[in-house]
Amino acid sequence: MGKTNVRCVIGEKNSNSFLFCRFMDRKPSVTKCSWCSKNPLLERYHDEEWGIEERDPERLFECLCLEGQQAGLSWLTVLKKRQSYRERFHSFVPEKVAGMSDAEIDEALDDEGVIRLRLKLEAIRKNARAYLAFRQSGGDFSKFLWSFVNDSPVVTVPNSFADTPVRTSASDAMSKALRKLGFTFVGSTICYAFMQAVGMAVDHDAGCRFSGVPRR
Repeated sequence: MGKTNVRCVIGEKNSNSFLFCRFMDRKPSVTKCSWCSKNPLLERYHDEEWGIEERDPERLFECLCLEGQQAGLSWLTVLKKRQSYRERFHSFVPEKVAGMSDAEIDEALDDEGVIRLRLKLEAIRKNARAYLAFRQSGGDFSKFLWSFVNDSPVVTVPNSFADTPVRTSASDAMSKALRKLGFTFVGSTICYAFMQAVGMAVDHDAGCRFSGVPRR
């Protein structure tokens, strides 16, 4: 691909500012992001969830844990199993997840509805305990995570999924901070996917009807 021209401006919506960068090298040609266009489940997730701003700390906790489950796999694999994860892991209520026994983890390993890798399943329990420890210390999980984008969505308009970064300096910093708190399966690439999912990084393709503006 040739050199890409980028124009960045500060936008404002509902009295909240956001950074907006548009890639200028070719015209938009699609009505939704290319990564979801061939699968109905991904299309629905894209239209109803992906990139919509999330501030609820427990919802952020769930999303972070699920993003970690896709390490080495695809998000579609996890999305198909999301309901089973919610059933096995007490709807991702941190207190209940943190109190899960080894026997419950063992039972989950026999469930084809989740990804049957012990390290990944134990990571959810470990992350719940890290979450509770952080909260007990007086931390606000939502404010903590949103601080990595200065509390405002970073909006870019890539020409296609191939132009979207897989990590940024913000996701690097988030990953490092989460690991310091005791979280696991929170590498920078996972953190950036999480940031996209919860509206911290808004990366809808140039031709997508949702491109260029944060959604709430």
